[in-house]
Amino acid sequence: MKTPEDISVSDKIPTSAWKILIILSCVGMIVMFDETMIIPAIPDFVEEFNISYSTSSWMLSAYIIAAAVMTPIAGRLSDIHGQKKILLIIIPIYIIGVFIGRFAVNIEVMLFARALQGVGMAMFPVAFGIIRSTIPEKKIAIAQTIFGSTFPAGAIFGLVGGAAIIQSYGWQATFVAILPVTIALWIIICRFIPSSNPYTAEENSRSVNKSLDLKGVSLLTVTIVTFLSAITSLESKEAGYYVAVLFAVSAISLFTFITVEKRVNNPLLDLKLMANRNFLPPTLILLLVSLSIFSVYLTVTVLVRSPAPLGFGGDVLKVANIQLPFMLVFLVTTVISGYLLNKIKNYRVILFGTSIATIGFFLLVMFHTTEESVMVGLTILAVGLSLSIAGGFNVILVSVPMKVTGIALGMAMLLNLVGMSVGPVFAGVFQDTFSGTIEGISGEFPTETAYITIFASAALISSASVVLSIIINKRKTEIQQ
Repeated sequence: MKTPEDISVSDKIPTSAWKILIILSCVGMIVMFDETMIIPAIPDFVEEFNISYSTSSWMLSAYIIAAAVMTPIAGRLSDIHGQKKILLIIIPIYIIGVFIGRFAVNIEVMLFARALQGVGMAMFPVAFGIIRSTIPEKKIAIAQTIFGSTFPAGAIFGLVGGAAIIQSYGWQATFVAILPVTIALWIIICRFIPSSNPYTAEENSRSVNKSLDLKGVSLLTVTIVTFLSAITSLESKEAGYYVAVLFAVSAISLFTFITVEKRVNNPLLDLKLMANRNFLPPTLILLLVSLSIFSVYLTVTVLVRSPAPLGFGGDVLKVANIQLPFMLVFLVTTVISGYLLNKIKNYRVILFGTSIATIGFFLLVMFHTTEESVMVGLTILAVGLSLSIAGGFNVILVSVPMKVTGIALGMAMLLNLVGMSVGPVFAGVFQDTFSGTIEGISGEFPTETAYITIFASAALISSASVVLSIIINKRKTEIQQ
């Protein structure tokens, strides 16, 4: 039995663990910088590449689809071959994607580059798996807070820095800015991160079958891509049969994927884990939260950049100014949420978060005609979003065995990323469907109907996450009684 002194020592975060936490937290900052740095320039891509708004949404969706497919794969491979080794393989793929993005001359090359960059998001569960194995269990909420805070921090740098770079040097320069930092991080990880944790390495050698579900990977990719392609084509009146075929292929692929996952020894998605009552509900909440916020994320950029009277007529710096309070509040609340998790039950944090986010969406439905009203709505959203994410992932972290941390986080991130990828495409379709012209200005721009439809849809989706949160709280209360 441990003495009080042993417990006290084991609950402290050692210096070596702090070093690992700080280094790996930079992973989140770099990847989020990359994800947000080009968002203010979306209208510029629409004009320069001569594409529709629904097609432009694929610049974010391609990034996220690649992340959705690669995240569980990376989680599985890290459980098999070691987390550091997989991390050092993913980063160079990300670097190649950033390099190609610098020289993209059309939407096809840009989407390929964005997909390679999306592979970099698979670093998240791998990096946090290393962190979890080095941080005492009672301090994991603090580690989660620090690691999670780098997401909004990176988004802030990406939004503000990206806007400034785009305004002065063009969108191509944003890719150049991130390259040397990423290369430096790869070198630092090589030098200072240990190859594996002895406990998890020993456990993995006994319990993990060294195989990868390639059939599941292929079927999941087909399911997501065909589904989003069908959504993107909805606004085309001539594509009725084509859309029906895409939806049918997606449904068949999904059914086949589920069938395959039930039969293989080491599935990409462990359906038994999905049946865990502590794992599935928060994972679904994370999916709904991501879907709703990412449908609004690009929409605000288009609203700000579109000329009056259909928009605010702003530039990339105006986009950054309006979205900056969202990012700052998201950062602060993410930090605070880690301490709330030690004071309040994590399932209550989820309920608070989803409820606040829903209020923010409904405010955007009613008030979005001025810059100030949009900033207020986004700020409230930031509070709800950060609490929802912190509570959701904390429930998942504490409800799965250490030996399946990689695959569990990978599965949670996958469904989270599926929501992120669907949101922008839905928004893009509404923007194209409800568009109009402005006298004296070439091109079409989303109308007021488009914005109301997008914000209202996000509010309804967020309401569904509140219902799930209430169910979780009721179930936990009954168990405690």
